[in-house]
Amino acid sequence: MAGHGRSAGPAYASIGAFADWTIRALDAAKVRRAVFVDHSMGSLIALDAAARHPRVGLALLATAAPMTVSLRHVARCRPRAGATGHRHGESVVAFEHRREAFRARAEILAAGQGMNQRLMERISERISALGEAQLFHSDFSACNTYADAHDRVAVVRCPVCVLSGTRDAMTPPRAARALLGAFGDTGVPLRQAEFDAGHALMSEQPDALFSFALSCVEGTRCHWRHKTDRAADLFCGSGEGEDAHEFAA
Repeated sequence: MAGHGRSAGPAYASIGAFADWTIRALDAAKVRRAVFVDHSMGSLIALDAAARHPRVGLALLATAAPMTVSLRHVARCRPRAGATGHRHGESVVAFEHRREAFRARAEILAAGQGMNQRLMERISERISALGEAQLFHSDFSACNTYADAHDRVAVVRCPVCVLSGTRDAMTPPRAARALLGAFGDTGVPLRQAEFDAGHALMSEQPDALFSFALSCVEGTRCHWRHKTDRAADLFCGSGEGEDAHEFAA
């Protein structure tokens, strides 16, 4: 995304603007079909983009709608004069783990906190180096103010996967129920799963997540082949494609 990782900034201030950037990136690369596999804030961006891109699939990880962030925490994420990226990363990690700490096994929690702490420190250092001092504040604000999720769901016509972590305190499974219900009402191919993990699904359940994402990609491929080629049933419902067959209309 713009202003994140290795992508040049500046970062955008709204979910819709990030979705517009995503669509422009696909168009520039001449990508006709894609599967968006996105986490947390990224899941909102993927949803918004998918509503306007006709040939995609969606895998929404640790999602919620609305994705409410307390105004107090949003304010805490605005860097103070002289604040370092390191301290800012600590603030975000502390927020992410505060409630999960009471439910996770001590040894797993210790490893996860240490890993996520180091990750957030590296992210914060890179953000500071790129001059995006307000990034965490603007990202959380964008999540907090996004109110178009259910309007976007109403026009999505692609396969959808939704994955939640049972120990996720930031976007718990119950926070995705409204989205799941809305997708169910549209009749799109829908799959939902929950893993024994917190919000950091990628680091806590990497192998299971990888398998889940692959099955979503395969399911999307089969769905679109089924729509355009009746012979696709030969590939989408046999043997190793069993997971993908769950998506075939």
